[in-house]
Amino acid sequence: MLFPIETETREVKDLSGIWDFKRDGEDSFILMPVPASYNDITQDITLRDYVGKVWYRKRVFIPNIWKEKRVFIRIGSAAHFSEVYVNNVKAIEHRGGFLPFEGEISSLIKYGEENEILISVDNTLSWDILPPGELKIINDEMHPKGYKVLEYYFDFFNYSGIHRPVLLYTTPITYIKDIKVETDIKGNDGLVRYKVSLEGEIDRIIVNLKDESGNLVASSNSFNGVLEVKNANLWEPGNPYLYTFEVKIFSDKKLVDCYRLEIGIRTIRIDGKRFLINNKPFYFKGFSKHEDSDIRGKGLDHVINIKDFNLLKWIGANSFRTSHYPYSDEVLFLADKYGIAVIEEAPAVGMNLWNPENKVFRKGRIDERTLEHHLQVIKEMIDRDKNHPSVVMWSVANEAATFEEEAEEYFKKVIEETKKLDPTRPVTLVESTSYKDTKVSKYVDVICVNRYYSWYTDSGNLDIIEYQLEKELRNWYEKFGKPIILSEFGADTIAGFHSDPPLMFTEEYQWEMLRRFMETLDRLDFVVGEHIWNFADFMTKQEVRRVLGNRKGIFTRQRQPKMAAHFVRERWKKIPDFWEK
Repeated sequence: MLFPIETETREVKDLSGIWDFKRDGEDSFILMPVPASYNDITQDITLRDYVGKVWYRKRVFIPNIWKEKRVFIRIGSAAHFSEVYVNNVKAIEHRGGFLPFEGEISSLIKYGEENEILISVDNTLSWDILPPGELKIINDEMHPKGYKVLEYYFDFFNYSGIHRPVLLYTTPITYIKDIKVETDIKGNDGLVRYKVSLEGEIDRIIVNLKDESGNLVASSNSFNGVLEVKNANLWEPGNPYLYTFEVKIFSDKKLVDCYRLEIGIRTIRIDGKRFLINNKPFYFKGFSKHEDSDIRGKGLDHVINIKDFNLLKWIGANSFRTSHYPYSDEVLFLADKYGIAVIEEAPAVGMNLWNPENKVFRKGRIDERTLEHHLQVIKEMIDRDKNHPSVVMWSVANEAATFEEEAEEYFKKVIEETKKLDPTRPVTLVESTSYKDTKVSKYVDVICVNRYYSWYTDSGNLDIIEYQLEKELRNWYEKFGKPIILSEFGADTIAGFHSDPPLMFTEEYQWEMLRRFMETLDRLDFVVGEHIWNFADFMTKQEVRRVLGNRKGIFTRQRQPKMAAHFVRERWKKIPDFWEK
């Protein structure tokens, strides 16, 4: 899937702004911004926690000149089931809340007139969608008859609405449908393997590769092939270099269509206990993050995104994981430009009830219907993000119940399909299960482990961290012999809470906890990364163990540093991006 851009042959109309909005069954509309989660926009608590279908309406003028083109509508993401109507005719539908979907609407448009776009979005979760959940009806004497609760088992708020831009864009009738790029290195030179897919017939194609100054460095007249770049500038964390890959197609010597995308030349390889980028051992310094901020929830916000990348560079981070779902196109474009490595994760979270006697991998819960959807999500994720140099690894799930026997065959299929769709990147699954009990880690390329010693276990006992962490990580490596990333560790910290000696929830405790984790990691040469949970505080559903959300951020939800951020910055500034212990 190509991101909509404007070129000599294409136009884009961004419909971001104020839309009409209502809950299903209501008569009147209110105003609602797009993109944004609708939950925190109004003062209505019933809307904040609403479960069900809502409607968005926008009227847009389509010029007559678009008659000669194909017209598409693209929704960046909407959580979680969506239907799109153009002039009261259903155009497309989509299941899943974190990836784009689009469809051609040329035949549905009134050209030279105003058109109505109506989008329904339903945030109800079920076991056959990712992330999963279930709508429970409570039948007891303490609740009204038919009382419904949406139950989900992941630890972030189920923000809802149209979270990324709605775009109208045009292409010529014959157009460039897709571009796939894979890169390699040969000595000092770069190799760019590519494939261009078209809709329609043409006479000629020109493929150009240009450097950052606009100079032509390679070209071809084939739909697929290899471009060789002499003395190539490589893309790598901390030193990103982007080339422009340009495709032009012609018919009767006239330009038919043109598309450009930025690419980076780099390689990814696992070598024993090393994670290699451009044949150099890379050490992941960074975070698990969330798309989350005040008021707008999960809505795309360019201000927040730029601030986050500035904070990543300030603190010395070189990577993050898109916990626990694919982030927006716009975030990945920034990662390409800033030189930040990304572990991109599918929205397979909440697949664990933390009870061996209460299985999730069974008929009626995580079963063949879920697997079908999971594979479709993987396909959509790779189809969208295959060309981003910043994406260095795929994560197929987070903290699933991999101790269940049925999980093995399920994830074996998911991991095999992921590697089939993209053999150029390693694959991981983020584990909370013990190394003794997991049925799945033997299939991944890199072991990612989440551990919270002195927090959820042995709460308040900082002295136990080093003993437990080193012992367990050595056991993981001895069993699987693969590089390990500590993909989550951290402590809830209320900004402004202080205690010496350090006590839980204080800034001092977070500082000391992270220090002890990190000093242990330094002794383990098979550990190739440390990702703190979390980059910033974020919203969760209401429960007694959460105080206005999860407070494990190194930064507050408003992006202000806690004490530990200064310690982490001092540490990470001393550790190079390419580091072998």
